[in-house]
Amino acid sequence: MLRVERLKVSYDEVPALHEVSFKVEAGQIVSIVGANGAGKSTILKTISSTLHPDEGAVYFKEQRLDQIPPHRVVEMGIAHVPEGRRLFARLTVRQNLTLGAYTKKSLEHREPTLQKIFKLFPVLHERQDQRAGTLSGGEQQMLAIARGLMSKPKLLMLDEPSMGIMPKLITEIFEMIQKINREEGLTILLVEQNVQEALELAHYAYVLQTGRVVMEGKPADLLQTDMIKKAYLGL
Repeated sequence: MLRVERLKVSYDEVPALHEVSFKVEAGQIVSIVGANGAGKSTILKTISSTLHPDEGAVYFKEQRLDQIPPHRVVEMGIAHVPEGRRLFARLTVRQNLTLGAYTKKSLEHREPTLQKIFKLFPVLHERQDQRAGTLSGGEQQMLAIARGLMSKPKLLMLDEPSMGIMPKLITEIFEMIQKINREEGLTILLVEQNVQEALELAHYAYVLQTGRVVMEGKPADLLQTDMIKKAYLGL
């Protein structure tokens, strides 16, 4: 479904990604894990076409993404839930959700999609008239994910969904991501520095260090490697 080939990206001539390659098959959860500053968010911004690569290419269903504007990427079926949630704090939960359905396809199905979202996230249904800025961190993350789903994506990209969330709610957020994948069949690309949770969730995973993919494989195998145990799990 998604193919990234030899991606090189820099900020003001400072390299951020060095020939990064990976793929995401339809129906999978794929995790890209690594420490803060490894380049994970840069990958998602490049896929969304808000950043443009110096070299390499991004393909979605064999159509090249890195040469088209960001709104076309969304229309093709990719939703990007950014780091830090980026909600409209003064708008209500319902208003934030409806703003997520702005493509022609999603506008046509906005109300049925909204009701489906409320079934997936009962707390958002309960708080639909509450301002987004008054929600807890976990509830705001649920709203950010739900807003991404409002565009009826084929691929959902999540950037650090555990950031700023109370530990007891992190498991709940990851269980919800798994439920969306399992029940809706939605393909998910997750970038996350919470390595244990991200690997346990995924079908396949890549480890990113200083802008380079240094390891890949099935999560159960990666969790047994000395590198993951020592560098990320403190074992």
